[in-house]
Amino acid sequence: MAESLQKKILQLPEMITVGDLAAKLDLPVVKLVGELFKNGIVATVNQRIDFETAQIIIDELGLEVIVEEKPAIEKIVQHEITLTDDATPRPPIVAVMGHVDHGKTTLLDNILGMKKVEGESGGITQHISAYQAERKGRKITFLDTPGHEAFAALRQHGATLTDVVIIVVAADDGVKPQTVEAIKFARTANAKIVVAINKMDKENANPQLVKTQLATEHNLNPEEWGGDTVMVEISAKTGEGVDKLLDMVLLVADMENLRADTDVQAEGLVIESNIEQGRGAVVRILVENGTLKVGEYFVAGSTYGRVRTLQDFAGKPIKEAGPSTPVTITGFKEVPEFGQRIEEAKNEREARALADKHYEERVKSTAGVNITGSDLLKMMNRAHDQHVANFVVKADVQGSLTSVVDSLKLLETDEVAVKIIASGVGNISEGDIRLARDSGAVIYGFSVSLPAHVKQLAMRSKTEVRLFNVIYELLDDARATMSELLPEEIIETVVGELEIKGIFRTTREEIIAGGLVKSGKIIPNVLARIHRKKELLAEVEITSVHRDKNETKEVFEDEMCGVNLRIPHGQTRISLEIGDHLECFTRETRKRTL
Repeated sequence: MAESLQKKILQLPEMITVGDLAAKLDLPVVKLVGELFKNGIVATVNQRIDFETAQIIIDELGLEVIVEEKPAIEKIVQHEITLTDDATPRPPIVAVMGHVDHGKTTLLDNILGMKKVEGESGGITQHISAYQAERKGRKITFLDTPGHEAFAALRQHGATLTDVVIIVVAADDGVKPQTVEAIKFARTANAKIVVAINKMDKENANPQLVKTQLATEHNLNPEEWGGDTVMVEISAKTGEGVDKLLDMVLLVADMENLRADTDVQAEGLVIESNIEQGRGAVVRILVENGTLKVGEYFVAGSTYGRVRTLQDFAGKPIKEAGPSTPVTITGFKEVPEFGQRIEEAKNEREARALADKHYEERVKSTAGVNITGSDLLKMMNRAHDQHVANFVVKADVQGSLTSVVDSLKLLETDEVAVKIIASGVGNISEGDIRLARDSGAVIYGFSVSLPAHVKQLAMRSKTEVRLFNVIYELLDDARATMSELLPEEIIETVVGELEIKGIFRTTREEIIAGGLVKSGKIIPNVLARIHRKKELLAEVEITSVHRDKNETKEVFEDEMCGVNLRIPHGQTRISLEIGDHLECFTRETRKRTL
């Protein structure tokens, strides 16, 4: 076979399925699948591998084939909304971001007259929540983004939705890692930045320090220093400066000339989605263009539906929603994924056809899980005894599910791999229990419940189900679970060294000798290695130590002593000689952690 392929030149695309590669190589597909399996990757015929992986596999098979990467001709075009000449001004979309506990949610509570922060698990926002407020007769749409580092994907998504980003920085704490992250997200999304220097009511508030940090370290220069970044000193707790902050947000938005069409088909983006008993798929979306009305058909990725109910951010029923409006809708056939685009369709037939088209494009673009060259090399270099932690993950909304799964995968190490057996939105079901039981997985539920009958099944099948409302607690537990798979660490501590000066008795099981302590100390009930010059002869146990014929607990450096050495069972007879050295040490096992 190798001769028939000699000097053959293949042009391969950036990604190719296992089946297509086998056909190009004139090889049975089972042989190619077997080669991947041999290297630790379970692949299917339709699984896609990248160009680098194809090169590695061809080399592993010993095929004399020259492979060249086919230049990519298609470029991904980012979705843009095309406005008509009839476009009218729309409310600004404002994301509130910043470091955890710097007061983002408290600020929104003040603006909206709500009390939400007490209800947040762990005191941090764990979903993207959308609201609308009015200032001087004008509406402003707010997005409250999560504060924990595990929700980076949600925060970044929140930034890309927005026109203006309010970065909240505590005046008594200064710029922190998530503050920096928020600045990066805002700049990536080309959103205007307004800084709210919060907690000015505190005695140790130092707004000048915050401004200096932002100006010198992040190139955000305050307007009063000749820069172009609006910075407003506020207290979310007392309300001081909040009205001025809103006025500045509107001023910044006016400079952007934000516009949208109302008399066109509605478009929007999925912010959150979950399953509710009696309502089915409940989806929170942000309308970006057009007007969404009750009764209209819509598509989100590979699922579609008809607007059965339409509610504003406060849960009040409404008949339609225009641009920059956050709404909650029901009527989806399935739960759409976090971040998917919402498109309006003329009728059910068009909606179904569009959803089917999206599904086919998705299958074509993914064809299963892609295998990259780095994945393959990692598998090839990885020890065969690598342990695998199996998890089943359920979460209340799609966005949280994405964050939890991504964060769990980041816990993976060279010694312990993370395998997500299944994941989904909604409460834990009997099917989840059976799946976890069969795969030996731990079920993690994030902000979901465990029905009584499901709990009974879990107890009968001895399946671990762990429920959490705070993501960092879930991740700490997962890290501990993975640590249990690590082999114990063997710790050896050298106690002392003895030079043999005399040998008094030698049997198959015991040696009685004497010597000079060269370093450290010699104590009973420890192990010792016998060295002759640089050669290691054997390992024995010191059962007792004697000084002047009396048994003692320890003998120190430059002192003479006698030792009883027990030879381990099965060890060949040891011929100890004067001048040999005993390296005395303790050996213990210690539980390892990730």
